[in-house]
Amino acid sequence: MSTAFGKLLSPGKIGSMSLRNRIVLAAMGSNFANTDGSCSERLLAYYEERARGGAGLLVLETSAACFPNGSTMPNTVGFSKDEFLPGLTDLANRVHRHGAKIVAQLNHGGKMAQEDTVAGRKIPLPSILRPSASDMFHVLTRNEIGHFIKAAGPDGKGPQYFEMQAADIAGIVAGFADAAERAQRAGFDGIEIHAGHGYLIASFLSPYSNRRDDQYGGSRENRARFLTEIIAAVRDRTGGQFPILVRLDAMEYRTEGGITPDDCVVTARLCEQAGADAIDVSAYGNVAHAIAFTEAPLVHEPGGFVEFAKKVKQAVGIPVIGVGRIEPEAAEQHLAAGDYDFLAMGRKLLADPHLPEKLASGNASQVRPCIYCYICVSQIFINQPMMCAVNSNMGREWEGDILASSNNPLRVLVVGGGPGGMEAARILAEQGHKVALWERDKDLGGTARIAALAYAPNEGLIDYLSSEMRRLPVDLQLGKTAQAAAIHAADVDHVILATGALRQAPDIPGKSQRHVFDGEELRGVLFGTDPAAARKLSLFARCALLIGRLTGALRSVALLRFASRIWMPLADQIVIIGGGLVGLELAEYLVERGRKVTIVEPGRELGAELAIVRRARVLHMLREHGVDIHAQAPVKEITADSVVCEIDDETRSFKAKQVIIALGAEGDDSLAGQLDSLDAEVHRIGDCLDVSYIDGAILSARDVVKTIQGA
Repeated sequence: MSTAFGKLLSPGKIGSMSLRNRIVLAAMGSNFANTDGSCSERLLAYYEERARGGAGLLVLETSAACFPNGSTMPNTVGFSKDEFLPGLTDLANRVHRHGAKIVAQLNHGGKMAQEDTVAGRKIPLPSILRPSASDMFHVLTRNEIGHFIKAAGPDGKGPQYFEMQAADIAGIVAGFADAAERAQRAGFDGIEIHAGHGYLIASFLSPYSNRRDDQYGGSRENRARFLTEIIAAVRDRTGGQFPILVRLDAMEYRTEGGITPDDCVVTARLCEQAGADAIDVSAYGNVAHAIAFTEAPLVHEPGGFVEFAKKVKQAVGIPVIGVGRIEPEAAEQHLAAGDYDFLAMGRKLLADPHLPEKLASGNASQVRPCIYCYICVSQIFINQPMMCAVNSNMGREWEGDILASSNNPLRVLVVGGGPGGMEAARILAEQGHKVALWERDKDLGGTARIAALAYAPNEGLIDYLSSEMRRLPVDLQLGKTAQAAAIHAADVDHVILATGALRQAPDIPGKSQRHVFDGEELRGVLFGTDPAAARKLSLFARCALLIGRLTGALRSVALLRFASRIWMPLADQIVIIGGGLVGLELAEYLVERGRKVTIVEPGRELGAELAIVRRARVLHMLREHGVDIHAQAPVKEITADSVVCEIDDETRSFKAKQVIIALGAEGDDSLAGQLDSLDAEVHRIGDCLDVSYIDGAILSARDVVKTIQGA
């Protein structure tokens, strides 16, 4: 057992429930259940893998206590009838098989109960909603908006609400008690009552949404009455010893008159008095504002909710669960200081369900990192199954163990050391195949290195995969350009081409001028690997880059990210042509370094390759920092000091001291075309096959491994 995480890995207790460590899988909607509310094999295998990975406690995703009423997703787990018991019992048994405990997160979606809208059911609320405009649709692509059409309901009028009366409240209290008893009969170790994130119970707690003047409105005690009645009813129905956790919002962001930390403290005390065994401290952001979701509940700021947890911990005598982008090292310190008692992780345990066991065995460097791209939760926004950009096995656990040893070891050559190539090499080496990886640069990472320069979390993935290449028996050859003759001479069974995309700027009049760079040239300039592109710069800039290249300083992404805040070889007024993922992340990087940036995108959509939640955040932050962004702005020409576009049938000119063209990426089949006579089977993955960025590269690596397995 590693001593580095002594507190985090120490046993803990919540009520009568004993846990092997203090790591909790936070509830995250998966859309893996069957449409009838029963547990699918996909869902069962997903949770079993997190139990196998060593977490102490799993909190089941938000589930409908009164199913189908109150369901928030098309594939919501139900607890409202005994027909669900076989699947729920199987789930509890499979989690227990690996030494973990599981609690059911019981919920009623209230205003967020999308499936009630779809079915035409009226939605209960404490008070009728105040109308509020949303800017969410402005960040969605046309394809994504198509997934929202059903939100209008069967009659096209949208959700229909009603204000709850005493009998309605009593009925839902009874529904929660029934569901809790059913969880107990299924073998669950407790329940968590979801009283946060804008759902029904949270709507009662919020002074913004609860405007009642009866015993369920007004004072904090009255607004909490619905919740405390549920706690008391569950305690009574389950016999008094069944653990009850409560998830609370400590803050409602971008909600004037919403829940405050002081409100949360009072509610937490009332929950304790009513019989709760633990408080799970979260927060909520008003999703009418696209940026809000990365403020809460999926906080972007590391440790963003820690102060909330500390405040609740000081006010109650029951355990407190902290959550919100907290690294294990930070959690160890907070646990030692008594700031909270347990650490809940969501995204980190999607990226690597075996994080707990790797920490325990002293192998923290082997933990696959979350890159906070938000693709996991963005899938739920469009009613799709959850996925993970860095862990292609997440949600596919039911298909079998991708790392199972092969009975037929093969010789495999991987060409290209970007994320896709490294992931393919990693899996194949774990299976026992003889793997070689050739990378033309001196450093691994490929174009993900410039992505990491713009967005630091990406660097964690490069570091992890690079470390795996050196830990595993991979014949790693850096600085080796793959020629067709050398590949023929390698004498292998399979060749995997992961050489990335061709990035050639489209024919725009004026693109050959010295102040214009395409994506490949910019990458070569920043990392000092393209002398021809560097010749476009001033003598001083060329000398500085030469020194950086000779000293090796330009090879360090972290050092370059820091140094570029002091100086970089780019002008102070830049126009980026292209508003996709590359253009937006580059703009984010440049504006943080004091550049005045304009983005012009010829097409209709901005950042379509980014996950919805991340896209919303990037666009919000760019506009907040004064970036001028124009979609549907085809470029007519680049002049010596401007970029000329056509916008709404009007010619517009944007001043530019430098121009970066972030367009023109396409799959690279040039090397594949030279290998037609090769005896080995040739595969293309990642951007080499189709421009699909990190998530596509990682997934295509898994797909090619499965193809090789079946060969």
